Amino acid sequence: MAEQLAHPYVGVFIMLFLSAGIFFGITLLVSFISSKLSNRDNDKLKQSMYECGPTPNKQPNRISSHFYKFALLFILFDVEIIFMYPWALNFKTLGIFGFVEMIMFISLLSIGFIYAWKKGALKWHGIK
Repeated sequence: MAEQLAHPYVGVFIMLFLSAGIFFGITLLVSFISSKLSNRDNDKLKQSMYECGPTPNKQPNRISSHFYKFALLFILFDVEIIFMYPWALNFKTLGIFGFVEMIMFISLLSIGFIYAWKKGALKWHGIK
């Protein structure tokens, strides 16, 4: 038994199972709490007029996907720019190879930025 616990990857497997258990436990706990705290008050819509009078206006609860795309692009370009910091610190030691690699990186970053710009992901449409 002591020989089995002496394997170098036993700690990794213990951490894997422990983290998976904690993840699923927290997920179940959050779903239980959110189901208990959620507002299910839809009586106004049920008691409203049907096929006569003004149509009931339900307040939209959804967030536009445009905000999601804008935030995703911000994080993407922000992380890519952060990768330039270590390159700038080691610029002299990397030589011409590092310079060519950074030119390729910046060109790929620019192509992605232009693509997002042309697709209209950076236009602010506003809330409707």
